Amino acid sequence: MTKRIVVALGGNAILTDDPSAAAQQQAIQQTAQQLINFLAAGDVQLVLTHGNGPQVGNLVLQQLQGSSVKNPAMPLDTVGAMTQGEIGLWLADALNYEISIRGLSQRVATVLTRTVVDEADPAFRQPTKPIGPFYTVDELPAIKQQYPDWQFVADAGRGFRRVVPSPKPVSIMEASEIQALVQDGVTLIAGGGGGVPVIEKEGHVTGVEAVIDKDFTAAKLAELVDADELLILTAVRYVAKDFNQPSQTMIKRISVTEMQQLVDAGQFPAGSMKPKVEAAISFVRNTGRPAVITSLDNVQAYLADGDGTVIVPD
Repeated sequence: MTKRIVVALGGNAILTDDPSAAAQQQAIQQTAQQLINFLAAGDVQLVLTHGNGPQVGNLVLQQLQGSSVKNPAMPLDTVGAMTQGEIGLWLADALNYEISIRGLSQRVATVLTRTVVDEADPAFRQPTKPIGPFYTVDELPAIKQQYPDWQFVADAGRGFRRVVPSPKPVSIMEASEIQALVQDGVTLIAGGGGGVPVIEKEGHVTGVEAVIDKDFTAAKLAELVDADELLILTAVRYVAKDFNQPSQTMIKRISVTEMQQLVDAGQFPAGSMKPKVEAAISFVRNTGRPAVITSLDNVQAYLADGDGTVIVPD
């Protein structure tokens, strides 16, 4: 029986210190060399999603620098779609190449995905997700005058940065198309960057200025395609309790209730590990199936013996 795994790729799987297209494609090719081990093992079907935070930030910066009346910057939902498309293209090309040289027969497709959010989500009243460049105290007044709707926060002494809402995903507009492709055995790339955030109201679909956390969309996607497992790949092999403290311990296998207790105790930073853990908890609770958090370079060990942080039902 084929095991269906939804894999959420972190930014380290895509972007290195060099933000050029060639460097990002090279990083994605190396990622594909790890992912192909799933397909080569046989009886595994992959559904992939990925982050796009650095790419969105870079594209926003490019647009601001070249923005004019005749060449206006695009809104954030459109920027999300643009970066979802470029990364989806690169990832599909990389996987197709690895499939070819391994003599495998899987088909790969990328679906530009719109993720429905609730306009009443509290995130819209309190934006928290930083994007784009840093501004000095002297630069801030001019930027605020140019973009009066933008909100800013001070960021760790490095200046001021725009913040946007990060609402939770409610549903995925391309659900039926995604399900049909998955049922047909396609290796699918979907929900990139959390999907393009939209609000659906009275038959109209409207993009919104927001960024959706890709791990929460990955959990929603995993439920949608009836995945056997959610695998969140990040920069570390294990989730740690008491991270960077003398009492630090690596979590290898834990019940969903025990993991929730650690979240409630404030064990995980809001900007890094917390959303990954919360997304994993959501999937386990809603499906009764396991979720795994580990690193991309640990994929071989994960395939061999399930190495990583495994969150299981109670």
